[in-house]
Parts: sequence; C-alpha cells; structure tokens
Amino acid sequence: MASQKLLDALNKAIAMDLRATIQFMWQHVMALGMDAPGVKDVLKDIAMEEMKHSEAFAERLYYLGGTPTTTPMPISVGGTLKEMLETDLKIEAETIKQCKTIIQLAIEDGDPATRLMGEKILAESEGHEDKLQTVLGRR
Repeated sequence: MASQKLLDALNKAIAMDLRATIQFMWQHVMALGMDAPGVKDVLKDIAMEEMKHSEAFAERLYYLGGTPTTTPMPISVGGTLKEMLETDLKIEAETIKQCKTIIQLAIEDGDPATRLMGEKILAESEGHEDKLQTVLGRR
C-alpha cells in the first residue's frame, strides 16, 4: 500500500506537469511571432512530453488508490524569449527535484514500479533541462 506521502508527491507532480504543459504550449504559440523558429519546436516537443508525464503520474496515482488532480500549478510565461526559457529552466529544476522525491518515497514504500516510472521521467526532465540550456547557449 502506498504511503500518503507518495500519493501527495504524485499529485504534486501532476499539478507541476499540467502547469508545464500549458506554459510550454503557450510559449510555443508566442514564439511563433518571435525570431525563434527552432525554439518554438523545442517548446512544443517539451510540452507534449510534459503532457505524457502528467498522464503517467495520474495513471500511477489512480492505480495506487489516489485521486489525480486536474488543477495545474500557476503558469509564468515570461515576456522575452530569454525570460521564457529562464522560467522554463526553473520549472524543470522543480520537476527534477520532485521526481527525486517520488523515487525516494517509492523506495521507502517498496514500490519498484513507481520508482522506475520516476526514474524514466527524471531522465526525460534532465533532457529537457539540457535542451533549454543549449538553446540559451550555456552548453
């Protein structure tokens, strides 16, 4: 049986990824008018992956007996392209931290399936962070 801490962590991850999906997609639309044809595609791709993450977290939470949230955390779009990407990096850092929490709680609960899901999403989120760092010219 899953601990309440793990159920709460999964629900927080859902809210975070719903926020990320909305934010990245909105930025993708906004970037269409900017001098950023390559960046808009990166934002759209990440938005689609974030949607899959929220779905995976929700399915796992439901399986474990919880009720998935449908309320995203508040978004922060940013004005310039650089501000958008900086805001997105903060979201990815939060998501990476949340995935690590889920992994640790799953280990404590003896739940290898949730741990593996958390590790997969952690790796994808680290990839998102790397893409954003690369677009900002930091890698």
